[in-house]
Formats: sequence, C-alpha cells, structure tokens
Amino acid sequence: MNGQFDLITLIALVVAVAAIIKLRSVLGQRTDEDENRVERLKARERDAAQRPATETASADVISMPRRDREPVAPAPAAEVATPNIEARIRAYPVQDPAVTTGLLEIAKLDPTLDPDSFIAGAGRAYEMIVSAFAEGNRRALKDLLSKEVYDGFSAAIAEREARGEIIDQQFVGIKKAEIVEAEVKTGVAFVTVRFVSELISATRDKAGEVISGDAQRIRDVTDIWTFSRDISSAKARGNPNWRLVATQAPN
Repeated sequence: MNGQFDLITLIALVVAVAAIIKLRSVLGQRTDEDENRVERLKARERDAAQRPATETASADVISMPRRDREPVAPAPAAEVATPNIEARIRAYPVQDPAVTTGLLEIAKLDPTLDPDSFIAGAGRAYEMIVSAFAEGNRRALKDLLSKEVYDGFSAAIAEREARGEIIDQQFVGIKKAEIVEAEVKTGVAFVTVRFVSELISATRDKAGEVISGDAQRIRDVTDIWTFSRDISSAKARGNPNWRLVATQAPN
C-alpha cells in the first residue's frame, strides 16, 4: 500500500517537473522575429549615440495638435534678409526722388521688396499680358488683371471678335522698364512702371488682309502700367502676386 503510494507520488512528481521544464523552455524561447526586433533596437541606439546632440533634439521634436483651450504658439516668422534692402532701394536710379520715398514706405510693410526683382517680374507679366491680349486669351488675363482692367480688356477683345479681326503679333522684347511712381495707400502698395517694348504687330480682317500695323516691321511701344498688391497684413503678404490695376498712355 505504502509502496504503491510512493510509486504514484514519484510518477506525479516526474510529470510535474517535466511540465515545468517544458513551460520554461517555451516561455524563454526567442523567435526569429524577436531576434530581429532586438537587432533593430540596438541599431537604433547606435545611430542615436553617433548623431550630434542638436540633430537628435530637433529630430525628436514633433508638433502635435493642441486642445482648443490651449493657446497655439505662432510659427516662427521666416528670417528675411533686410539689411541691404534700403541700400538697394536708394541705389535704384529714379528721375523723381518721390519714387525712392514711396519704395521705402512699401518696404516698411514688405521688407522683401527689391526694385530690380520687381522690375524683372513686372517685365514678365507685361509680356504675358500683351501676348494674351493679342491672342484673346481671357483665362490668362483674368489671373493677372484687376476686375476693372480685365473688363476693359475683355470688352476690347469682344469687339475685335465681333468684327472678325485678329491680331498677328510677335513680342520681340523690352528695351527699357523703369519705376516712375510708388506709394502705399491704406496698406495697399502701388508701383507704376514705364515700359518701352519692341513689337511686330498687325491687325487683319476676316479675309486676312492687314488693316493696321505692319507684319514686317519692328516698332517701339510705350506703356505706363500700375501694379498693385495688398501688404496690409502678414496673411495678405503671403500672396506674392501683383495685379495690373491701371494703364495709361504716355504724355
């Protein structure tokens, strides 16, 4: 009886020990995925240790959306290189000193203003507008003109189309472009430019006959155009586009 009990107890102990050993072997076993995960972690730690402290700090900073009740810190403004802008404006050649004064007033609100860069952009806009008008391309004009100027240009195109006329034009280039007026009114900048361009232009009737201009001769054309842009606030200045708001004939 006691021998039988001891044998059963011994067998139970052997089974229990075997189960424990099996359980420990399973729980302590590392799979291939575990090994890969450990290696990735070690590699990440090595990279972090080799990375400069400043780079590590910036890489770890992630802006998260905040709750409505927490004030959102404004994004830092872009650093604008302005020390030489005033010097550039004063160095820009003008016939009327009031132009320099006006440009400096504009630069107070928009410190990115540079006369030479403005003239380059205005020249590209001038060529696009002159070419679009000759082609009757209203879509291109709409993005470059104020509503009032667009309405005038569109009406002229409509009259030309009603007569069945077309403009045969080639833009040769701009001989001269200079700022002749500049001012700020209630946060809106106005800059007037005198363009002297070279064009080959002829108007043809329905039959294709030239009724005005010359399709073979280059002629000089002088235009005085005023461009405008809202610079009254940071949001407004976020739109860098100037629009043509007025045209006038030379005196």
